[in-house]
Amino acid sequence: MSASAVVQGEFIGLKAKVVESSNPSYVGITGQVIDETRNTIVIRHRGEDKAIVKEAAVFQFTLPDGAVIEIQGAVIVGRPEDRVKRKPKRRW
Repeated sequence: MSASAVVQGEFIGLKAKVVESSNPSYVGITGQVIDETRNTIVIRHRGEDKAIVKEAAVFQFTLPDGAVIEIQGAVIVGRPEDRVKRKPKRRW
């Protein structure tokens, strides 16, 4: 799977981990993505829903095939339904 296909894809249902953040309390949050808005990703972490600001974090997503990919949150800022439609700018 190409990097652009991952960035344009759906994140809800994937396993996610926050590996870096300007907010230290976000780092280490892991769990399943249960919702996504323009500026946040909601991860169910130990039974609690944690809203993570995309712009402030770097995420690791585990794809259905088991591959792990790291994505800068700034690359995926935007409404999920619009991100799926648009051609991504190459930022890597």
